[in-house]
Amino acid sequence: MIRTESLDPDKIREGLSTRHIGSQVVVFDSTSSTNDRAAEYGRNPDNHGLALFAEQQEAGRGRAGHRWLSPPGAGILCSIVLIDSPLRSELLSLTAAVALAEAIGGGARIKWPNDVLLNGKKVSGILLDAPVCDTHRIHCLGIGINCHQGRDDFPESLRDSATSLDIETGLSVDRVMLARRLLASIDRWLATAARNEGAVVQAWRQSSLQLAHRVSLCYNGEHFTGNCIGVDPERGLILHLDRGGVRMFDAAHSSIVKE
Repeated sequence: MIRTESLDPDKIREGLSTRHIGSQVVVFDSTSSTNDRAAEYGRNPDNHGLALFAEQQEAGRGRAGHRWLSPPGAGILCSIVLIDSPLRSELLSLTAAVALAEAIGGGARIKWPNDVLLNGKKVSGILLDAPVCDTHRIHCLGIGINCHQGRDDFPESLRDSATSLDIETGLSVDRVMLARRLLASIDRWLATAARNEGAVVQAWRQSSLQLAHRVSLCYNGEHFTGNCIGVDPERGLILHLDRGGVRMFDAAHSSIVKE
């Protein structure tokens, strides 16, 4: 049975010392998608740093239109509203991955562009949306973390590739503490990225699954294979191609096919 301790906004905020992220916290019992709600809240520029959590999503989204499935109370379903961020989308996504891996801990590794894995299985993902607004720039940083799921809670097609923190640690993770740790980590890494994007790249290199490994990806419908030699905070993953030459691939138009 899935443990369903509630996410209380006051408990999440308790002891949380951040400059911006998590200055306001809202928790929904159920919503369509936290990123959809974040887009609504983002119309008000005063909502920068607002963190939205949901116990359940009726239409949770992952990258490339995939559904993000999570039983009620089983995970962290969160979106953060960013207004007029000085960071480009590519660097925002990279920074979020670094912060997420840090918050999860336990040897979490980053699979570019938007997944975090434990022991080779996906435990968390990122979805960055940029809804159009006439008066200011909005980014909605969506994060899902599998916490209390057992193996049977995943569809059969995902049981060999997905996992949860409880499965990997053998413990029942405290979602409130994890939510607090996540917000603090994102706040700290966003501030770091604004000062020194090279620090983010270095942290990514230390946690990357793909660095120094062969990667196959699809970019705008075309297939590329090569050795991953790094990541650029503006232009994406850097491959030394099998066909010769070096090329960069941005996250918005790329998807990993095989490694």
